[in-house]
Amino acid sequence: MMKDDYLVTDKPTKAIFLFALPIMLGNFFQQMYTMADSIIVGRFVGEEALAAVGASYSLTSVFIAIAIGGGAGATILTSRAFGAGNYKAMKESISTALFSFLIISVVLAVAGYFLSPAIMTSLNTPDDIFIDSVTYLRIYFLGLPFLFMYNILSSVFNSLGKSRIPLYLLLFSSLLNIVLDLVAVVEIGLGVAGAAWATLFSQALSACLSFLILLRVLSKYSSSLNCIFSKEMLPEMAGIAIPSILQQSTISIGMMLVQSVVNAFGSDILAGYSVCIRVDSLVTVPLSSVGNAMSPYTAQNLGAGQIARIEKGYKASLLIILGFGVLSCFILEFFTHDILAAFLGENGSAMAYSTGEGYLSFLGWFYSLLGFAMVTGGVLRGYGDMKLFTIASLANLSFRVIVSMLFSPIYGVSVVWKVVPAGWLIYFSLCFISYFKHAEKGN
Repeated sequence: MMKDDYLVTDKPTKAIFLFALPIMLGNFFQQMYTMADSIIVGRFVGEEALAAVGASYSLTSVFIAIAIGGGAGATILTSRAFGAGNYKAMKESISTALFSFLIISVVLAVAGYFLSPAIMTSLNTPDDIFIDSVTYLRIYFLGLPFLFMYNILSSVFNSLGKSRIPLYLLLFSSLLNIVLDLVAVVEIGLGVAGAAWATLFSQALSACLSFLILLRVLSKYSSSLNCIFSKEMLPEMAGIAIPSILQQSTISIGMMLVQSVVNAFGSDILAGYSVCIRVDSLVTVPLSSVGNAMSPYTAQNLGAGQIARIEKGYKASLLIILGFGVLSCFILEFFTHDILAAFLGENGSAMAYSTGEGYLSFLGWFYSLLGFAMVTGGVLRGYGDMKLFTIASLANLSFRVIVSMLFSPIYGVSVVWKVVPAGWLIYFSLCFISYFKHAEKGN
């Protein structure tokens, strides 16, 4: 049985990898929600249906990033309190985070539902897929509170060193989603709407089960909870969570803002691009998982006074990232066509395949750079140092969006992905400056 304090006692490489692995698998199965939607819709309904799901994917990825980033940031206080053995503060931090994000998610869900047609219009969604795109997005917004709650609850479990719990729940709900997708899309014939309803039901069940399990876990820690919402904790929590959200959502926000550029090239190119951003989200799972693991690792060691372990953990995490980067490069370079065929099938257009091959074969060489940036950002979140971290996230986002919007209409859609590594380099460089200052000071 794994110890609760292994992040501050075990060897850094072992501790980080063991902590990140369940998060990694959990994030992988979470990505399988939309992956299943795309594969089943693309193969059993058609390329236009695949494009309809993909047209809103960049936007839905933003909300997933907000939920993940908000959870990772908001539960830093939970990790610190847990590391220091202050269980009363730990419980207040958890309840404050859950209450805050429940309110935020409900507001976003209501606004998103009614604004879905305007959103898809602003993204220049092609006319032939507009109605299906709006339908998918509206059902997605109905399930947004469940998505937020599950991710906040997962972050809470992670901050307590119990990252296996959300993994098991997500494995169950992901498999359930695939089954429901097949029933709703293939058997009943609900098309794009069926895929969306299957995802909503699976996420709702997962969120409810997670909450019940959390109540049982917290009952084991002897302390009383005076209030479910702490006004005193909220400013510090927001100060950590907001930059964390920016960091997690930088890629997704960038994809959303350039989605209108890609959409303007037509549904064939959009179908190929939709496959790529699904694959991209899958490849970045181990990178973001290690980065997210570094936040509680840093926070717990900081709370326990184990400052020297933070630098050792950082170096170990970079080596882990490098290994994943080399593996992803190999897979994307040699199996690009096979990956695209899993979504597009034999009837996929030549333009869709060409777009996908151009995207994946180019970016495959640069994912290690993104991982380095995510790990460095994770350490900064654990320190609670968000100044340069926030600037770096915004610089990456701004550079990619501006260049894509200015030059894609002139030089073609490939500008959208060719500008990405430069943005990642800016992001990593600025984050490393802040990390280096901490390493020099030794705090």
